[in-house]
Parts: sequence; structure tokens; C-alpha cells
Amino acid sequence: MAWGNYHPLQEEDDESYDESWATASEDAKYTSNAPLSALPAQQLKSGHEQDSEDELIRAEQPEGDDDDDDDDDEDIDKDGRSFHAAGTTKEKRAAQNAIFRAFAMKQEEQITEKEVKEALQDIDDDKLSIKQLLKKQETSVSITNPRDYQTELFQRAKDDNIIAVLGTGSGKTHIATLLLRHILDLELEARKNGRPPRISFFLVNSVNLVFQQSNVLECGLGGHTVEGICGAMGASLWNRETWQKHFEKNMVIVCTAQVLVDCMMHSFINMTQINLLIFDEAHHAKSGHPYARLMKDYYMTISDPSQRPRVFGMTASPVDANTDVKETAVQLERMLNCKIATTSDVTLASNSINRPTEEIARYSRLPSGYETAFHQELKARYGHMSVFEKLFTKAKLYASELGRWAADEYWSFCFSEKESRKRELRQEFRFNKANTKKSVEKLDDEIAQLREAAEYVKNHDNGVPRLLHEDLSSKVLLLHSYIDQYYRRHGNNRCIVFVEQRETARLLYQIFQHIGGPHLHGGLLVGISGRIGDFNVSLSKQVRTVSDFRKGELNCIFSTSVAEEGLDIPQCNLVARFDLYRTMIGYVQSRGRARHQNSRYLHMIETDNPHHDALIFDVMSAEQRMKNFCQGLSGDRLLDTDDMHIDNLLKAERSLPYYQDPATGARLTYSSSLSVLGYFVACLPTKNEQTNLQPTYVVSRMVNQDPNGMIESGFQCEVILPESSPITFMTGKVHRKKALAKCSAAFQMCLELRKRGHLDANLLSTMKKAAPAMRNALLAVSEKKKDRYPMRVKPDIWQTDLGTIPEQLYLTVVDVDAGLDRPHQPLGILTRVPLPPFPSFPIYLKDDRASNVLSIPLSKPLKVTAEALERFTNFFFLTYKDITNKAYEPDITKIYYWQVPILQSQETISRNANPKDVIDMAQLRCVDNPNYRWTPDMPIEEIIERVVNVYHKADLKWTPNMLDEELSDKYIVDRGDGGRRFYAIDVMPDMKPMDRVPDNVPAYKFHKNILDYSISLFKKQRLERAATWNLAQPVMRVEKIGHRRNWLAMIDRKDDEEVTEIQQNTTYVCPEPLRISPLSTRYVAMCYVFPAIIHRLEDYLIALEACQLLDLDIGPALALEAVTNDSENSDEHGEEKTNFKSGMGPNYERLEFMGDCFLKMATSISTFVQQPDENEFEFHVRRMLMLCNKNLFNVAVEKRGLVEYIRTAAFSRRTWYPKLKLLEGKGAKAGTKADQNQAIMHSLGDKSVADVCEALIGAAFMQHNQRGQWNPQMWDEAVKAVTKLVMSEDHLMERWTDYYAGYQLPKYQLAEATAAQLDLAAKVEKQHPYHFKYPRLLRSAFIHPSQAFAWEHIPHYQRLEFLGDSLLDQAFIMDLFYNYPEKDPQWMTEHKTPMVSNQFLGAVSVKLGFHQHIRQNNSALESQIYEYVVNLKEAERESNGAVDYWTTVTEVPKCLADVVEAYVGAIFVDSEFNFSVVQEFFDMHLKPFFLDMYVYDTFANQHPATRLKRRLEDELGCKQHRIATHTTVKALPGDKDRVVAMLMIHDRVHFHGVAVSGRYAKKKVADIALEAMDGLPEYEYKKRYGCDCNEPVVPVPNGQVSQVSEVA
Repeated sequence: MAWGNYHPLQEEDDESYDESWATASEDAKYTSNAPLSALPAQQLKSGHEQDSEDELIRAEQPEGDDDDDDDDDEDIDKDGRSFHAAGTTKEKRAAQNAIFRAFAMKQEEQITEKEVKEALQDIDDDKLSIKQLLKKQETSVSITNPRDYQTELFQRAKDDNIIAVLGTGSGKTHIATLLLRHILDLELEARKNGRPPRISFFLVNSVNLVFQQSNVLECGLGGHTVEGICGAMGASLWNRETWQKHFEKNMVIVCTAQVLVDCMMHSFINMTQINLLIFDEAHHAKSGHPYARLMKDYYMTISDPSQRPRVFGMTASPVDANTDVKETAVQLERMLNCKIATTSDVTLASNSINRPTEEIARYSRLPSGYETAFHQELKARYGHMSVFEKLFTKAKLYASELGRWAADEYWSFCFSEKESRKRELRQEFRFNKANTKKSVEKLDDEIAQLREAAEYVKNHDNGVPRLLHEDLSSKVLLLHSYIDQYYRRHGNNRCIVFVEQRETARLLYQIFQHIGGPHLHGGLLVGISGRIGDFNVSLSKQVRTVSDFRKGELNCIFSTSVAEEGLDIPQCNLVARFDLYRTMIGYVQSRGRARHQNSRYLHMIETDNPHHDALIFDVMSAEQRMKNFCQGLSGDRLLDTDDMHIDNLLKAERSLPYYQDPATGARLTYSSSLSVLGYFVACLPTKNEQTNLQPTYVVSRMVNQDPNGMIESGFQCEVILPESSPITFMTGKVHRKKALAKCSAAFQMCLELRKRGHLDANLLSTMKKAAPAMRNALLAVSEKKKDRYPMRVKPDIWQTDLGTIPEQLYLTVVDVDAGLDRPHQPLGILTRVPLPPFPSFPIYLKDDRASNVLSIPLSKPLKVTAEALERFTNFFFLTYKDITNKAYEPDITKIYYWQVPILQSQETISRNANPKDVIDMAQLRCVDNPNYRWTPDMPIEEIIERVVNVYHKADLKWTPNMLDEELSDKYIVDRGDGGRRFYAIDVMPDMKPMDRVPDNVPAYKFHKNILDYSISLFKKQRLERAATWNLAQPVMRVEKIGHRRNWLAMIDRKDDEEVTEIQQNTTYVCPEPLRISPLSTRYVAMCYVFPAIIHRLEDYLIALEACQLLDLDIGPALALEAVTNDSENSDEHGEEKTNFKSGMGPNYERLEFMGDCFLKMATSISTFVQQPDENEFEFHVRRMLMLCNKNLFNVAVEKRGLVEYIRTAAFSRRTWYPKLKLLEGKGAKAGTKADQNQAIMHSLGDKSVADVCEALIGAAFMQHNQRGQWNPQMWDEAVKAVTKLVMSEDHLMERWTDYYAGYQLPKYQLAEATAAQLDLAAKVEKQHPYHFKYPRLLRSAFIHPSQAFAWEHIPHYQRLEFLGDSLLDQAFIMDLFYNYPEKDPQWMTEHKTPMVSNQFLGAVSVKLGFHQHIRQNNSALESQIYEYVVNLKEAERESNGAVDYWTTVTEVPKCLADVVEAYVGAIFVDSEFNFSVVQEFFDMHLKPFFLDMYVYDTFANQHPATRLKRRLEDELGCKQHRIATHTTVKALPGDKDRVVAMLMIHDRVHFHGVAVSGRYAKKKVADIALEAMDGLPEYEYKKRYGCDCNEPVVPVPNGQVSQVSEVA
């Protein structure tokens, strides 16, 4: 058993889902018998430990920026480090992964083969593949006792090449199996002796027989590996590596002959590598059949007969046409190089082979074709229309053959919605192709009559057929009389009715639905090459019909000749030839279906019809001649090896052109070009991997004039390839036969593909490997891959004019709008260059109130004298010494900003104010020292001494003469302990210095008494000063200032130390041991929040510099938001944040959401403009190469250097300080770098880097976009941002108008519009008031890819759809973004889903009537559209005006949504790229559905995994849950890997679900969990699942209650 990786987040295409493995259960008792998985994660231990560099935190790194937890939260194969006590998130996840792994392995042990078989039996047939369906039937049995004639023919086949001629049901496949056993035994012996391996091929004539016969051989070959292969298995079949694996793995391959022919054509295998060729239904080996081609082109070309494989053919008759038996049989022998062999009737009888009783049933002569009354009514109304001519003829025929009721019922087939639409399209095609001057009114009149006829037929009530001659023909009544004998009392019999025409089968099926009685359960079995009117036929439907017939769910099948040959149909009691066979083999094979004991074979013939009598005589005589011939053949006769007949067969083909590759010899002919092109198309990439892509051939009649003036008619074909092909259409040459015209188109297409390099020298597609590489390897980045990069700490603006003594400074005033926790005064920042205006941002006070920081940069510079500059500098250093206990080198040339107090005023300071008038100069003078002048050459010792003198001079010391009032409202500094600072409140007259320290005051290491509590000296100094303290000094009540610095974030209520500082901040000290700072307490209060403020301002400046790097005009608010990454998984919307850093402000998520959308639109437009000849697939590749995360990451890292500007660190105590040389204070001994651009290292995920690029595009968009009237200049900056960040030749635009400037109008758009195209434009304009300048552009928006270009010479809609999709996305996202500014990207993504869904756009298409104008050539699609429209209108009627009625109707044909997007693309192009037309369309037709987005909460959250997450977290309050998946390759034969999804709740797996993909396994487990928890109250949930999550309730300012969730 192979085990794969665990991928809990793996996603697979919806179409890959197969319910064959879908099981799920609740494992309530699992933990009792699985001790490993039942243990809590904390108790588990891994077998090894893993060192991690994550523990190493650099000294310069900000707090909270540790790079832990690089693991994927859901990757349960990563063991991580040991978890003796899982304390960290990484350790907990590793422990959980071990639990998941143990559980998954336990589940795997419980999977048995019996479960596999039982699973098949429990699954509906509709959900099984064809191979699984045939396996489920288990009709094959091992060969036990071969019949005598089987043994006889097997012995002959061992010695010679033979064609076994035996009747249907006589066990020809058993003989083939015996021969295979023999050949395989010889092969094993040969391999043992060192001979090169060879393989056996069992060739069949149809795809369904591939699975049927491989199923038989698997059972009969005693364990030898058998593989069934058909061309429909897809592109991977056509490469050498795939075939090499088949040859190595298998002993026998069952395949269609064409597969082997093409395999040899591509030189994957040669004939000498084959030991046995078995031809099923060998009579097909003639003319150009693959059987014949295989023998002629590859078998006969081997000159050494010993190198040829053994040949064994099987057939019920070597003759399948009314030809000379002997001559045809001899030709078959020559073609297959075999001898015909058979057995006698006597032998068959001795082995109890049941033969039916043959009976001739005569019905009365049928009347000539006649017109029923309804027929006459239709003819009177519409008989003049040539389009109905064939229908009238056929209706008369059915009236004769089946009766009046059938003839009238036939009209309902002809005028179904699909058929009527096709008829209208053909009429328009003829009109457009003729290019006549016939008016559009004439065309409209013709189409109106077609619709009127369809409506007339639809309203006709045909009633039910009666067993009367008035309703049914004598032929049908006779058939009923026989069938009634078998089904009158029970339904245990089996019957097949053979007819010639598909319509006949369907009409009989309809008739017997009414007259067959309660025990008859009818079915329809016709070929898979087409359809019956609007009734589509597929291989799977055909196989399921046979399966239902076998099981007895159907007991009477109406079939064409498809049931004669090959299909494993059970023994029948009655086989009725309603329409007689045409050939002897048809008679023999259909008779072989009546193998039940006492079965009856009914020849139904017309009374007095000599042709019928002669046909029966002829086929019976031919059968006897064939038997006589076969039995008269001598077993030892020699075969005629004359190859002249092969030359005659190839004579016609040699007149046709061919291509032979000079390097490999691969040969392309007219006939092989069809298969080569088919394989090329199969290799094309497709959005839906389950889609079987095929070329489409459209044949038209042509009339040519040769050089001699002779007029000749013929056919010309256009081949249309899917939109993902590099060439989408090609026209062939004119030929007299349709088949040759079709081959010519394919041949010309193949030549062009080879010329352009899309076919290689072996005529294989070169695209099969390129597409996945572009979509995956070249485009993706790992969501979890991280790297370390430098991060800027200080902006470059501080470097400006550094190194000089400034002559003028610029003042920025900083204040807070809601005050602080105590009185404050504004603060000023003096800088060498003016600072830009900054947005307001909040800081959070002790009670979590927000107070917004306001900044006002004054426009007038402040001229500074040397004296003023010295005063600013001294005050700056005094501020830092008193508040931070740090002293810096007072080198004015290195200082880049100064802090100054600002005068308080009731009036708002104007930007035009004079800086001198607002600075608090009186407070600045406290540091004046006329004796101190700094010079650049002053020694460092003198600098330190003078700085200290300034500090000490400015201090106020307590003296006994000082009044108590002088001690109030002072800032108290403990010079001996940098962490002790106080605000003096008042003097406490009742307290003395030697009193004990009161309770509930901040703790301190010295606390014998209040005086001792006030002294921070060391032991020796304390002893020296002990006797000198004044014991009469007062005791002050003070407020101890806390250590909090990050005011940008709310107080962490789980941080006990921080909470205690707030709650216990009042204490008592004596003034003598302390210093009284000259700094105002109001100024000091502002200085304590200044670190947070300057940190944010510097982040703004760094973000602006990032924008300057890209030459983008973005304001500081959006710039910083775009580069802020506040957690390690910011890109994982809706997930719990890992290592979240609070206080960083808005992160990039919302802007990235907007930028991603604009980037998609911009690159879509540029691709559309610059690549007019490319198809939609190439568009997608080009666009993805630009907007893919890997490209954005590479540009950001390698070309732009953006990573150092990204902000990943919250406020840090270490990095906010000015970068000056530190003389005193913590870190002075080690020295502090003075590098202004000093950077620290930070960890960034590759995807996060790419997301920031998209966020910058979003910021450029939001900065300039204005809601309301659109103008292109608003989006110029966003366009430039895209160009800067994708750096691609495919997007060089710098402004919006560049898009249209680069657009060259295609010829089809400029061509003159036909009347029909003008008419379409007029009709569509009534639905949406936009007038097209170019109506042909509109027509393109409604042309489905299934309609050939030749019909109107207008391309299909997919290029416009590609464009319109991105335009509508932009309109949708703008609406969400602006109307829901508080919603996160997860919510917006979920609620965008209904807006952009095909389900909604399909409903819009119907609402606008767009579905009526789609031009397509696909009958199945028409049926889907019709059914959808009916269901949608019914849903709207029942909705009572609800706008979300469309959500109840699923299965919307994608083309309906496509035409809406294409229409939007068309109006955009027609309006010269004016986005306002898109906005108007959105506002008129789409916005009304989404006025209240909350209506779609259910739609947005309808995925079970999303509902489960919200159920657990929002309703049950549980945060400890995970879903993980495990993949194993064990599956049903031919199935995909099975995946088990597990739901863990609090470290225990409680639920699991199994499916064939991770996506659906997770859906399954979520469904089961939701069902189990439905209605479960919270207390019961916590008890049952061991949940101990709690959510403490805390008050918030507005009086509401807030839930504070604990972070795991």
C-alpha cells in the first residue's frame, strides 16, 4: 500500500469527484481501541528532535518578530521538533499530525477488497464509470470445462493462424482465452531463456467492447495482467513513456484496432514485439478498416514470417454483405493471413447450444405513405416552406409503417426546442452565405413561420395510441400481439425488437410505453455516433441500458443493429425483426441473441411482399452456403499469399497527397490525419479536465469552375478546434466526396500545426508538456516558503542634509483629539526637510479608548540661529535623559529631528502659522547655559561632562525651604533606576519617611520604609548616605509611570504585569533621593506616547519611499496599509492569525483584494489589445505569466528591492530611538550603530511578498478613484502600478488611454453589417440601452464556439468573454469594497461568489433574453438551455419577488454566463474602452440583485467546511479544531487515489470522511460533523467533545459586550 502526502488544503476540479469512495462516519468509540490517537497532543513524543534556527533572535530584531512556525498548519506529515510538552504552536501541530497519521493508518487497515466490491454494489450506476459498471456486473466466469468444439479450434489455433467462424453465443472468446493462456505460457518460458519480451493484443471493433472483453480476460487468464485501452482515455495515452509502462506492466492489452494502428504509426511499438493478434468480429478486416490497415501497413511488411505474431480471428460469419461467399471468405483469409475454421451443427448440438425456433409472422399489407389529418393541417399552413419538405416525406413513411399516431408523434420530435433552433440557425446561415439583397424582413418572416410551426405542433394534443387500426399499423399491432404473450402476466421474460431507423426505435418505444401493459419495461438502444432528434446517445447511456436489461429493470429493448454485434446482451426469450436484416450476418448475429431455452426468433414480413420473401430465402441460403464452404475447407491447405489485391485496394489512396517526416519517417496521410488531429486536440489544456475535446468538422457544398471553364460541384470542409488550440480553424480543398473533404481539412490543419512546431517529428503534440508547466511550475509560489530579508527601520528622508548644521527647520505639530490619560500639551517635531501631511491614526488609552493622533506640518520654515539650535538640542537631550535615561552625543550635524513643546491653544493651529508663535519657548529656556557652546572639535570627555552639567543644572532638588505646593504636578526622575519615573500628585502631611510602605503599591526591591523605598542606590552608597537623609522631609503621593510604550495597540488584558501597572500605579516617595525634572508634566505625558507616534510616522515615510521607488503617487495611509504584513499568515483569510502583531494598523489584505482584481483586469485588457490573433487559452497563459505570484515575487525581490520596505514588525522598544551615538544608558558600552539606514532581518513568505505587490496596485487605484462619474485619468496611476510591478512586454501601458491607443480594430469588426446583424443589435438594444457602432462586434458576443467561422466570418465569443469576465469582476469588487468598508477579504470573497457565479450570470442572461440570440451548433446544449430556462422561470414565479430566486436553480449551461461576459466585453470595446458603460450595465441589471448582500450569506457560506467552521467558532465557541487529509493510492480499478479527511476537535479525531479527492473528502467529513452537531447545545457539545475553550466577556466603550477570544 503506497501512502502519499497529507494535503488538507489540496483542491481538485469538481469534475474529478466520484462518489464511489464517498463514505463517512462518526468515530465515537475510536479512542477506546486506539490509545495512540486518543492521547492528548501534549503527551505524545516523537522519535527524533529537530534543531531550529527559529529560536535565535537577533539583538536588533523587534519584539514579536520571531520567525517561528514556518510549517503549514495542515501538513500532517511534518513531524517537527519533539513535543514532550507541546507548548508552542509548532509543537502542538506536530503532535496533532501524529494523531492524524495514526488514525489514517488505522482506517487504511480496515479497507478490504470486500469493501471495494461492496462499495461498487452500493453505488448508483449513473455515478460509475463504464469500466466500473461492467466490473460490477460480474458476468465473467473462469473457464472450467471447454466444450469439445472449443477445444478442437483451440488446438488448431495453437498450430496455425485461423479465423474461428462460430455463431453468436457459442463461446468464441473462450477459445481466444485458451489461446492466450497458451501463448502467455510460451512467453514466460521465452523470457526465462533471455528472449526480449513480447505482448499480446486483443483487438475489438468498438469502444464498449474494450471494457467488456478486458473484464472477461481478467477473469479467465489466471492472474495475468490485462489492460483495456481506448483512444478516449485522453492525451496521456499518446507518448512513448505511457506505452512503455503498459508493456512493462501488462501481458495482454485489449484495445480498439485504431489504437494499435496509431501506436505503430508513432513507432511506440513494432510488429515484432507482439506475440499474438486476436481480431474480434474479424469480418470487418477489409477496405480501410483499422484491421485491414494494421495487416497491410505493418504485418505484411515483415518479410520474415517467423518474426510475425500469431493471428486468431473470430466472427459469426466471414461475410457481412450480400456478396459471393467464397470470394469474400478468401479475401478475408488473405487479409488476415489466416485459415477459416468452424465446426458442425452436430458438434454444437452435442454441447447443448440453444438455437431459437424461427417463425415468420405476416402482417397485412401496409398502405402507401399517406397524410394524416394533422399532416394535412401542417401542410396547408407550412407546406410551401422547403425546409419542411423532408419532414413531410418522413411523416408519410411513418404513417404507413407505424400508423397515424406515430406519424403525428414524429412531428413533436422534429419541432422540439433543439430541432427548431437548429432549423432557424440553418436558415440564417443560408441567408448570410448567399449574401443576397433579400431583406431582413424576409428572413424574419421565414423565422417567424418556423417558430409558428413549432408552436402549432407543440399545442397539438396527440392523445395516447389505441390498439386500433385508426391509430396503429397492422405491423405494430402484430408485434404487440406477440409481445403481449410474453408480458401479459409477468415481466420475467426478455425481448429485443430490431428496427432499421433510430426514429422507428424511439417511436416504438413511445407506443409501447402506452400499450405494453404494466409488466413491460421498455428501453431504447441505439448507436453512439449521433442522436435521435433531441435525444442524445452516449456510450455510458448505452452500457447502462444493457446493464439495466441484464438486471431485469428493463425487459424489452427497441434497438437498431447496435445490439446485433459485440454487446454482452443476456439471453432473450423473443427476438423480433420488426425491420428485416439487410445482410446474412445481420440475420445470424441478431438470431444469436435468442439463446434462451425455447426462445423464438420472429421474422416480420408483409403479406404478398415478394421482396421480403426473397430476402429471407437469400439470407438463409447464404448462411448455408457459408457453412458448407467453411466445413468443406481443408485444414492443411496453403494460403494464397498473392498481394495483388492489396495494391488494388491502395490504388485510390495513392492518388492523394501525403507528408513524410524526413527525420523519423512518420507518415501523414489523408486517412491518418483524422486520428493525428484527434490526438492533438486531446492533448490541449482545458478548464474542465473531464471534458473530452474533439475537433468539429463543418462540411458545405461548393461549386467550382476548373481552368477549362467546366463547372463541377463538390464539398469543402472547415475543421474547428477548441479555443485552447494555437490554430482554431482551417479549410480544406474541394472534393467530390464528403469524407475526402473532411480528410482534406484535417490534413491541411496537421500540415500547418507541423509547420508551426505544434506537432513534432512523430506527429505528436508538443503542447502536452508546455501547458502544465505554464500553469503550475512557472506560475506558482509556495504559500509556506519563507526567507529572511533586511527590513528598513528608518526612512531615507532622515538622511537629507545630514552632516551639516541646518539654517532652517520645519515644524510638524502633533496632538491627540481625545486627549490622554492625564493632561497633556501638543508636541512639535522639527526636521531638516518638511514632512508630508500624515493621516490621523489611533492610540489606545488605559481604558482602551481611542485617541486619534493629528499632525499638522507647517508650511513656513523656522529660521534658526546658533543659540536657538543649541537650545533645541539641549532640550532634546534633556528630554531623552529624563524620560529614557539615555544620553546621546550632542553632534548637531547628526541629529535629524528635534522634539519641542507646543503652546496649548483653544484654536486649531493653521498650516500657515509661524513656527515661532506656536513653540513653547518658555519651557525650552529651562536648559539655557550661556557658558556652554559646542564645537565640532570638542573632546568627547568634555562633551559628556558638559552634557551632564546641563542636565544637573536643569534639575530642581528638594530643599527644606521648598513649599509643599511646589512639589505638586512635577515630573520626578530616579536617576539611579531608569525604570522609575513618577508624576507628583501632592504631599501627604500625615505620612513620614520612616513609615512602612503602604499595601497595594508597585513592588520594589527596597521596602523597609518609605524613605528606603525611595532610594535606588546600591548597598555601599546606601550605607554612606544613610545618616545624611533629612528625616523631616515630606512624603509625596505619586503616580508611577508604567513601562508601556506601544500605545498603538490596546492593552493586553492577559498580560498580568501590564494590567497590574495600570491598577496599582499610586505609591508614596520622599523627594530628597529623587530629581525634579524641569520638564512640564503635560509635555512629558505627550513624550511617553511619542515613541509609538514616531514609529508610525517613520513607517509612513518608509511606505512612501516604497511608492517613490515605483514612481507611484500614493498617500501615506494607503501606502502603509499596502506594505503592512501583521502576521505570518496574513494571506490566509479567515484563518486564525499566526504570530499576530497588534498595533500595526490596517494590513494589506483589503488592498490586495482590490489590487488583485485591477491587476486581472489590466492584464486582460493589455493581452486582448496586444495579441489580436491569439485564442483564449494563450490569453490565459500570457495573463497568468504576468499576474502570477511568482512573477510578482521575482519583481519585488530581484528587480525592485521592495522587500525591505514591507512592514512586518510592530512597535519595538529598541528601534524607535533616533540613531545617534549613545554615551550613557543601556547599550552604551556596546555602542550603538549610527547607520541611518540600519536594517533588521525579518521573515517573509513568498506569497506575502506577491500579495504586497497586489496591495500596492490596490492602493494606487484607491488613492485616485472616485465614485460617481468615471474618467480614465482616475485609473492612470493604477495602470502605471501594474506596469511597474509585472515588468512584462505584455503590459507597457502607463495610462488608461494607452489601452485603446494600442488596439487595432480587426477586419471582422469593421466589415459592413448584414441585415440580420443589424437586427440583432436593435433587439439587444431594447434590453440594454447601448447603441453599437460596430454591430458585428455584438454578433461575435453571441456566437458559441460550436458555430463554424465560415457561417458569418465572425469569431466566437471567447476572446470577448475573457475580457468581459475581468471587467465585471472589477465592477463587482468595487461595489463590495466601497459598500462594506469594514468587511475582510474572506467575507468579500465569499460574497463575491454569488455575483460572479455562472449560476447568477446565467439567470441574468435569461432575464435579458440573451439566450435567444446565442448562435450555436450543439443539440445537447440547446436541450440544457431549454430545461434551465423553464426551471428558472418557474423559480422566479414561485419566489414572490425574492431577488435570490436564481440560487435555487442549478445546472446552468455555462454559455449563458459566457454571453453576458462577452456582451460586456463587446460594449467596452465598442465604446473605445470606456469603463462607464460597464458600470452602467452593472448598475442597471446586476446591482438590483445585490442591494442587500446579507441575503446571500447562505449562498456564500454554503460550502460545508465554511458552515462547519462558523458552527464551531461562532455558535459553539470552539477554537481548537482542524481538518486534515491523507491520500493513498488504493482505489477501485481505474479510479483515482482515495483520500480520508479527518476532523480533530481538541486533539482527538471525532469524524472522518472518505472520497477520491481531498476537496470532496473534506466536504464529506464536514457534512457528517454538521449533521451530528445539528441542534446540539453548547454545554452538551463541550461535554461530548471535551471542549474547554472560554470567551471572557469584557466591557467596551460603547456599552456593548465584546467577546475576547483566546489565541491558541
